[in-house]
Amino acid sequence: MRLRTDDDIYRARLLYLGPPGYTFPVQLPYAQYGVFALLLAFFMFIHWCITFTVEIFPAWEIALAMISTSLIFRYVDPDRPARAVLRTVATDWRRTREPVTERRDKRFVAHRVRIRRELV
Repeated sequence: MRLRTDDDIYRARLLYLGPPGYTFPVQLPYAQYGVFALLLAFFMFIHWCITFTVEIFPAWEIALAMISTSLIFRYVDPDRPARAVLRTVATDWRRTREPVTERRDKRFVAHRVRIRRELV
């Protein structure tokens, strides 16, 4: 009797487990690898624009890309894809602004209110 492995669970989550026979210590979705690579290239480009040099081992850029990726994927999950998060951020950024001047509500004063005997 052969036992089925639980690889179907990982396929459903689109995880890369590592090369055959060797698994990585962490299990990340494919999207996180792509976002990490893009952020690493972006941070390396920013570093190059500032210093005009490229490091052999870009430690700060790797650390910033890891932190940024983890912050992004706090909000992105299978129920809320990245497109929906970016659309929400763009909508909130454009439309939720505080008014420049403070507008106060009108005051309602009850000095002219009369209570009739029939209601009491």
